[in-house]
Amino acid sequence: MSRPGTPPPDEPRPDEPRPDAALLDAALLDALRAHTTLTLAYADADGPQACAVLYAIGADASLVFVTAATTRHGRALSVAPAVPVAFTAQADGQEWTALTGVQGRGVCRRLADGPERDAAWRAYTERHPFVTADPRLQSALESTALWAIHPTWLRLIDNSRGFATKLEWQSPPES
Repeated sequence: MSRPGTPPPDEPRPDEPRPDAALLDAALLDALRAHTTLTLAYADADGPQACAVLYAIGADASLVFVTAATTRHGRALSVAPAVPVAFTAQADGQEWTALTGVQGRGVCRRLADGPERDAAWRAYTERHPFVTADPRLQSALESTALWAIHPTWLRLIDNSRGFATKLEWQSPPES
């Protein structure tokens, strides 16, 4: 608990230097590129749940993944055109002094057939070439729902810069 007049621990102090936005964006993208699996958190009528999905970074910096609309998370993500989600991406087995990863929130939506889905599919198969190396797997996944998470808030965790170092990015407000 913070003392009156001091920001909560996760919020920067007003006098604290802010990282350059371009450097932060680059650091976040590098951290997301360093991983291939994210833990996706969502809620449905049965309560909160999380699952692991392989992802790629789309041209618009969205995080794209494949999952059937019949899975629990596919059904939960299908209840609206854009569903709020949270996620993390980090490697297993890290030493705490070098712990790195990304935490985020955003909205997830299913991609309809067309140029946007085609571009996302290319990004996904470039990131995960084993998909196209197996014709049966490629055929199965090509006909499976492709989803995009559009981040609205990201936090880079990088203990190599000092214990509990956190850099944050937030999407600009929509006009």
